[in-house]
Amino acid sequence: MNADDLRAKIRDIKDFPTEGILFKDITTLLKDGPAFRWVIDALAKRYITAGIDVVVGIESRGFIFAGALAHQLGAGLVPVRKLGKLPAKTVQVEYELEYGRSALAIHEDAVQPDQRVLIVDDVLATGGTMAATIRLVEQLGGTVAGVTFLLELSFLKGREKLGRYAIDALLVY
Repeated sequence: MNADDLRAKIRDIKDFPTEGILFKDITTLLKDGPAFRWVIDALAKRYITAGIDVVVGIESRGFIFAGALAHQLGAGLVPVRKLGKLPAKTVQVEYELEYGRSALAIHEDAVQPDQRVLIVDDVLATGGTMAATIRLVEQLGGTVAGVTFLLELSFLKGREKLGRYAIDALLVY
């Protein structure tokens, strides 16, 4: 399998969620067992020797990849969620969206100082959600060892917002 094979498994949906948007629907890739396995193996291969202690997945599609990657890497799994979704004491961060503000939370004991953290989400678009997640991990004392995505929408320039971090995407549009 290669990048072209993966691209063929991602469905384009016009005008979703709003008019003028061409949405990359990854559910068609996820339902293909061999393709999903290939994606997880390819992402894990990039970090197998990086000494990852914890994989952080961003709500909600990031969870799909984070759990499988944590398993492959022998690492813990930590969810980053919208406010009010985590049961214990949290650390929170607000961030800008293209259409307003939002906030994310992580349990205050989810990442220990100096743990090596891989952060994963499905798509890198404008970079706001990932930048907020990086701030949360660093606020807890974690070291961001990598930031990875299934796909990157390069025309939205999210990579620029993430600056100095090692950013990885299997597919770039």
